[in-house]
Amino acid sequence: MRNGPMKDKASNKFESISPRKFTEFNDLIESLNIKTICNSGLCPNRPECFERGHLAFLILGDICTRNCGFCAVNHGTPEKVDLGEPEKISKAIKLLGIKHAVITSVTRDDLDDGGAEQFVRVIDKLKKNNPTSIVEVLIPDFKGNKSSFNLIINAKPDIVNHNIECCKSCFKKLRPLGDYNCSLNLLKYFGEKNRKEVLTKSGFMVGVGESMNDINSTLNDLKKSKVDIITIGQYLPPRKDSFKLSKMYTKEEFSSIEDYAKRLGFKEVYVGRNVRSSYVH
Repeated sequence: MRNGPMKDKASNKFESISPRKFTEFNDLIESLNIKTICNSGLCPNRPECFERGHLAFLILGDICTRNCGFCAVNHGTPEKVDLGEPEKISKAIKLLGIKHAVITSVTRDDLDDGGAEQFVRVIDKLKKNNPTSIVEVLIPDFKGNKSSFNLIINAKPDIVNHNIECCKSCFKKLRPLGDYNCSLNLLKYFGEKNRKEVLTKSGFMVGVGESMNDINSTLNDLKKSKVDIITIGQYLPPRKDSFKLSKMYTKEEFSSIEDYAKRLGFKEVYVGRNVRSSYVH
């Protein structure tokens, strides 16, 4: 199993780090001149991940062209694409001893390819300099641009992840510039084109106003869209002005969701309060 709640120790040099070393690890990240979705997105699991030396790299800057209600990433006019970014990330992965590299980005609607070429540069550099590391890319929807999809496919990452983020019933209020069906079509495209070589993955959060029927319906949609790996976790507002939390799910409710997902036949299922899409163990 590649992703899910971290139950095992990380196989890197930071596996014995204590929680009080959070600041030390964070300072190390900053010294490497790299960005992470962990910090830019104010992820609540940072202490747990950083304790084990885990992180998810953020490329294409840390300013997003969209403004989703659940996300803490800054939005506005993005930075220029940093062509030195792939080398920085490659060096960081080698230094940190990362065996499963998760690469994500802000949404870059200002770029014709949505940033796909930068993903390819990073994937190529990692495969060249870190050939034993698993490469997982967590991509935006690229506005449904199949040319961008094909660039990613041809780069041959090990896992292609695209988060649906929330159930269909909540989509427009949380992701006004996104499109539920566009995301499903993206996942299906990758699932059909690259079925034997690459795993497809998606995830969403609960606690934003959905019902159990909504959750089951979304899981069915994802299964029909050829998704192999599913992650579902509890939404926790990253800021006071973020989208309001509507419900905290119980362990029993998460267990019920997990059972349903497993019955649908996903290859890997990770469901629980602290589950996040880029969790790695």
